[in-house]
Amino acid sequence: MIGLLGKKIGMTTYFEESGNAIPCTVVEVGPCTVTKIKTESKDGYNSVQLGFGVKREKNANKPIIGIFAKLKLPVPRYIREIRNYPINGLEVGSTVKVDIFQAGEKIKVSGITKGKGFQGVVKRHGFGGGVRTHGQSDRERAPGSIGGSSYPSRVWKGQRMAGRMGGKKITVRNLKVVKVIPDSNLMLIKGAIPGANTGFIEIYKIA
Repeated sequence: MIGLLGKKIGMTTYFEESGNAIPCTVVEVGPCTVTKIKTESKDGYNSVQLGFGVKREKNANKPIIGIFAKLKLPVPRYIREIRNYPINGLEVGSTVKVDIFQAGEKIKVSGITKGKGFQGVVKRHGFGGGVRTHGQSDRERAPGSIGGSSYPSRVWKGQRMAGRMGGKKITVRNLKVVKVIPDSNLMLIKGAIPGANTGFIEIYKIA
């Protein structure tokens, strides 16, 4: 699997030569540094470990600082290991840039969704709420019954209720690369992707 790490910048509109307006997400992709290469003969499987960004030394623990000091590399802010990554002459310290992607390719993007905090069932699960007639003034956004009395005599595990919303890793597949700008390490992706602006994302090619 071929992929890179990046950062969401925001959304914009891209106009094609025909005049069509395409809503796009602007993403800063790479450059990513190869921090480790695993092989099947030594580790039992093939993978490439990529690092993105630079972490302040005061925010890194001593073991991580020591590892990258030996490699003579700055401590990355984000590190991800990608299995079955084609090595193709890569070595520790090599740089992988956004030009591995091309316009028109299909990709999948993973990111952490925006945290919404504690939310009720109407916002969290799309419940319709209770009826607004016959004197019911306090049931408009209530969940209703959450379980029977005689059966099951308890609340079902996984029952949709109010709770913390967002802040989860979500993967969106079959997104299209609209444009790649290698000079600025930018990529335009058709549509929206999960996460807030400046949020960390993972981008992978779909074979």
